Amino acid sequence: MNNHCQITCSILRDWSLILLLFISTSCEAQTHHIDSSSKVNQATDFDTLVPGIEFLQLDAPKKSILGDSKLTVLRIDPSRFEFELYTATAHKKQKVTAQELGDSLDYLVVFNAGMYELADGFTHRGYLKSENHFNNKTLNPSYNSMLALSPSDTTQAHCQLIDLTCESWKTIQTKFAAFAQGPRMIDCNGQPMSWNKKKQSCSMLVASTDNEGRIYLIFSRTPYTHNEMISFLLQLPYQLTKTIYLEGGPETSLYIRTPTMTLSCIGSYVSQTYPVDTNVDFWKLPNLIGIKAKI
Repeated sequence: MNNHCQITCSILRDWSLILLLFISTSCEAQTHHIDSSSKVNQATDFDTLVPGIEFLQLDAPKKSILGDSKLTVLRIDPSRFEFELYTATAHKKQKVTAQELGDSLDYLVVFNAGMYELADGFTHRGYLKSENHFNNKTLNPSYNSMLALSPSDTTQAHCQLIDLTCESWKTIQTKFAAFAQGPRMIDCNGQPMSWNKKKQSCSMLVASTDNEGRIYLIFSRTPYTHNEMISFLLQLPYQLTKTIYLEGGPETSLYIRTPTMTLSCIGSYVSQTYPVDTNVDFWKLPNLIGIKAKI
């Protein structure tokens, strides 16, 4: 069965979908300019999975010739949850899938901590620190976004998205216990970045935030270019600002496990390097972030 988000619901509200089927072709989405001043013209009401975590699936503003052209959006109130960074280099180099980590540690959500070096299969491509363990202690000068976890001030939200061009790294690094650095897609003022690193289309997972500090995880199995995704995010009616690119292609993982729904979102396609839509399994990964309710 070839699916991109398999949903199992024990309590159904108004949902008519149980399984989101995905069409298999081998074509690359074409790049077109999208007017980001317009907003997505469709219902955008979230379903509450647990208090503080909301779920929504909507149509992307542009149809792709591959896949269902859907965006899966998870909105999280980070003041209600703890965010924990798992890195294999701190656990005898044991890689795990998002589902394995979620099921074993009873996480509500598990997702990619970011891209890693394929040459060794473990090293994060940007700065990555978990408590006293460094997976990569070198800041990537071309990556200007950072997920900051576990603040020393326990009154603060447990996850914050930082724009390193707007806030001092020297100050920030003393205030949190864990960090995951990645490429910036939207800056602290809500302005889009022009993605000129490599023109390709792929399955994708990004993290963003709004003016209220809520965290958004946006997944698309359908391949789009990075500039297309940036444009899509700006069309959403949530006033998204700081946005970090987490992962693309078959490594892309988003696993949700709540009392009302289990959701497995699995990426596949990358133009030129993995131009197929056949991946249906979570990959074992070195670096993941898990979310659990505060004790």
